[in-house]
Amino acid sequence: QVQLVESGGGPVQAGGSLRLSCVASGNIYSSLSMAWFRQVPGKGREGVAAIEEIFGATYADFVKGRFTISQDNTNNTSDLQMNNLKPEDTATYYCAARHGTAIKALDEDDYNNWGQGTQVTVSS
Repeated sequence: QVQLVESGGGPVQAGGSLRLSCVASGNIYSSLSMAWFRQVPGKGREGVAAIEEIFGATYADFVKGRFTISQDNTNNTSDLQMNNLKPEDTATYYCAARHGTAIKALDEDDYNNWGQGTQVTVSS
């Protein structure tokens, strides 16, 4: 099992920036695909961005040009730099990971390790 711990959430005004970080630990035996999802109450979890060694980064259309995902394979971490935040970005953000390549990078069913989430609140 891989443990994931997120940090970096909090309140921010519209147009501002936040940087989320995720640290993976535990039974890591090969390269990880890592991703960020988000969820608001009453709705399902949606993929925001994903990254892995071979195919690089994938982004949801609603964050392209604003969010940047990065990964440090040596330290098993992933960051999500979020710029020009909008009120509709308010959600709980979750880090996800799996060994190997995810077939559908932004599909939550492709990941079997999840963090507990960090809240991002964007005020207008």
